[in-house]
Amino acid sequence: MKSFRNVNPRDVRHAVTLMQQARGAGQDATIAGGGSDVLGMMKERLITPDVLVNLKAIKGLDEVKAENGPGRGVAIGGLITLDALSTHPLIRRQYGVLAEAAADVATPQIRNVATLAGNVCQRPWCWYYRNGFKCYKNGGDTCYSFAGENQFHAIFGGGPSYIVHPSDTAPALVALDATFRIVGPAGERVVPAAEFFTLPRVNAAHENILKDDEALASITLPASSAGMRSTYHKIMDREAWTHAVVSAAVVLHMNKDVCSRAAIVLGGVAPIPWRVPEAEKLLVGKRITPDIAAQAGEAAVAGARPLAKNAYKVPLTQAMVRRTIEALVATA
Repeated sequence: MKSFRNVNPRDVRHAVTLMQQARGAGQDATIAGGGSDVLGMMKERLITPDVLVNLKAIKGLDEVKAENGPGRGVAIGGLITLDALSTHPLIRRQYGVLAEAAADVATPQIRNVATLAGNVCQRPWCWYYRNGFKCYKNGGDTCYSFAGENQFHAIFGGGPSYIVHPSDTAPALVALDATFRIVGPAGERVVPAAEFFTLPRVNAAHENILKDDEALASITLPASSAGMRSTYHKIMDREAWTHAVVSAAVVLHMNKDVCSRAAIVLGGVAPIPWRVPEAEKLLVGKRITPDIAAQAGEAAVAGARPLAKNAYKVPLTQAMVRRTIEALVATA
């Protein structure tokens, strides 16, 4: 591994300044929160920073805070660990889908150090990219998975790259209509979670809208309502320490036994968290029966375009959406 210099900023703005200074001096700079993904990429020589900007010493970025005032929601620092997020009483009580998603990431050891911002911003785990192939994600002009080993690749939104977004928490945040606070040289900007992620046809080399000198500082969840129910379901190819083959974050707003609003966001099937509005529309204004849930499952996979070796994801996703909706309604 290449030698590097570690720097500890006072706050996020200082971190941005340190990155600018390093790059102004002709050096590569990388931000690290928990560092689990960054360390792996350094070992694999996918990144070779001269300066590592370590955010862990910044105070207050690992907290969950209920914002003041009615309907103001909850702010979550980007450095909160996935373990702390999954066990936080407020998140478990009001935003179950996010707590469950955080609890499904990797192993207990990793969840103890990995952060929410890091999980959202992690790079793809496609075996071609992680093994140094000069693909779209690694500075090249080819997606080797398209004609190669694509068992776990995208069935929605692919082209020219067919990676799937690896985050468990990202679909939950999109389903909850979260907003992301980004800090950069020009100050702060706030973007909806759904607008944070970037399809390959927009930018094949990146998975989100972060610029090289920006950092995801915190995430805000809208206020939870009394009738809101949510859950996260993940299917893996082995029991632990792996990413979703397919997953679904489902949020239902119920008025007694009638659905007034719905969000269904898929993971493991697209280069971004993949929302399925046609499936959502089938639930709104209706009492959700097994037949309605089955129709939503069918609508969720409409337009899927599987590759040669991942067509199994289509019926798997369809059944998972149906079962997840049925299970969530049954919790009343």
